[in-house]
Amino acid sequence: MKLEDARKELISLQRKLAAYEHAVGILYYDGATTAPKNTADNRGASLSILSEEIYRYSTSDETVALLEFLDEHKNELPLKEQRMVYLMLRDIREMQKIPMAEYVAYQELLVKAEDVWEKAKNASDFEMFRPYLEQLFATEKKFAGYVAPEKNVYDYLLNKYEEGLTTQTLDKFFGLLRSELVPLIHKVGEMPQVDDSIRHGNFPKGQQEKLSYYLMELMGLDLGRVGLSETEHPFTTSLGSHLDERITTHYHEDDFVSSMYSVIHEGGHALYDTGSADDLAYTVLDGGTSMSIHESQSRFYENIIGRSRAYCAYVFPKLLELFPEELQDYTAEDLYRAVNMAQPSLIRTEADELTYSLHVMIRYEIEKKVFAGELEVKDLPAEWNRLYKEYLGVDVPDDKHGVLQDSHWSGGLFGYFPSYALGNAYGAHFLKKMRETVDVDTCIRNGNFAPVNDWNRENIWQHGCIYTPAELLDRVLGEPFDAHHYIDYLTEKCKDIYGI
Repeated sequence: MKLEDARKELISLQRKLAAYEHAVGILYYDGATTAPKNTADNRGASLSILSEEIYRYSTSDETVALLEFLDEHKNELPLKEQRMVYLMLRDIREMQKIPMAEYVAYQELLVKAEDVWEKAKNASDFEMFRPYLEQLFATEKKFAGYVAPEKNVYDYLLNKYEEGLTTQTLDKFFGLLRSELVPLIHKVGEMPQVDDSIRHGNFPKGQQEKLSYYLMELMGLDLGRVGLSETEHPFTTSLGSHLDERITTHYHEDDFVSSMYSVIHEGGHALYDTGSADDLAYTVLDGGTSMSIHESQSRFYENIIGRSRAYCAYVFPKLLELFPEELQDYTAEDLYRAVNMAQPSLIRTEADELTYSLHVMIRYEIEKKVFAGELEVKDLPAEWNRLYKEYLGVDVPDDKHGVLQDSHWSGGLFGYFPSYALGNAYGAHFLKKMRETVDVDTCIRNGNFAPVNDWNRENIWQHGCIYTPAELLDRVLGEPFDAHHYIDYLTEKCKDIYGI
C-alpha cells in the first residue's frame, strides 16, 4: 500500500464512521427531545443494528491493517494524522477486547435505561431504575476488566473522559478544595443571606424561550448551526460534526434563572465544539479534547462571565423587556447578588459556585465506592442522602431531588462528574491568562464577546483533540495548572457579595 493512498483512505474511513455516529446521535437526540414516550424499544432496535455495523467496520481486518500500516509510518505523517491514527487504534484495540454481542447489547441497554430513568425520576422511584443501574455498573466493570485488567476500574473510567486522569490526582485535587472551601462555606453560612426573590415569580415559557435565543446570540453562537430544544436534563451534542450542534434546556415557569444559566452553560459547550477548525470536521479530532476542558468552557461562560456584575448589568434591560411586571421593582445589582447567593442546596445543576464542587465530590466518592465493591447499588439512595447531610447539611426529601436528579448514570457516563470540578478550576486559570491580553470586564460590560471568543478559539477551540488535556494546558497556560487560582476567584467573589 502506498502511503498517500493510505492517508486518503484514513480520511474516508473517518467520514464513514462519522456518518454512522451522526445517525446514532440523531436517534439519541430525538429520544431525548420530541420522540413519543413509548418508543424506546423502536430506537433500541435501530441502535443495535447501527452499533453492530460500527463495531464490525471499526474492527474489520481492513481497518486494522490500514491503521497499523499508518502507525508504522507515523513519523512520515503530519501531526494531525499521527494523532488520528493513535486515537483510532487505541479505541479499536479497546473495542476488539469487548465481545461484539455484549457491546451491542450494552447500546440497547443504554436506550432503555435512559427511558426508564426519566420515568423513575418523575415518579421519584429509585427502585424502578435500580435493575438497570445495576446492569450498567456491572457492564462497565466487566468491560474495564476486558480492556485494562491491570488498571483500577475507576481509573480506567476516569481516563475515558480525561486522558491521564487518576483517582490519585483527583484525591489530591478534591482534598485541596475541601480544605480551602469548606471553611469559606461555613463563613458565608454565618452571614446574613442574600435576597434572591428576583428569580421567583411567574415567567412564561414562551418568554423564557425568547430569552434563550437572545442569550445564544449574545454569546456569539451561530444559530444556523446551533439548535435549541427542551429536555428533562439539559445537554449538548454534536450531530456528525461540529457543523451541526444541538443544545437543550428545561424551563421552570416559577424561576427564569434555572433555564437562563442552563442555556449559557450548554452554549459554552457549543462554542467549543463549533470552534473546532473546519478541517477537523468528520474526523476523530473534531470537538473538545476532554470533558474537563469542555466543562472549563461551559462553566467559564456560565459562571465567570454569566454571573459577573458586568454581565448582569448588560442583560438586565432585556429581562425587564421580557418580564416587566415580575422584575419592575428590581435592579441589575439585585440580579447579580441573587445569582451569586451561596447556600447549600439539593440540585447540582442549580448549585452556586462556592458549593458546587461538593456536589461533584459526593458523586465521585459514590462512584469510587461502587466500583471498588464497597457500596452496592441498592444502597445508593441512603449513601447519597448521608453524604448530602454530611457535606452540605441538607436533608434529601425524595429520590427525584436526590440520587435520580442527574441523567449521567443512565447514559453510562461513570467517571464523568469530576470533569465539572476540574473544569471550574481550569476556567479560573484560563481567566488569569486571558486577562494578560484581553480586557475581559470591559468586553462583558459592552456585550462584546468577540475578543473573549477569539482568545478561546485561538488557544483552545480550534485545536479540537489534536493535543492531550495536559499538552493543551501547557500550551495555553505556559505554567503548571494551579487550582489555587480557582480558590482565589471564589474567595474574591465571596468577599464582594458577603463582605467577608
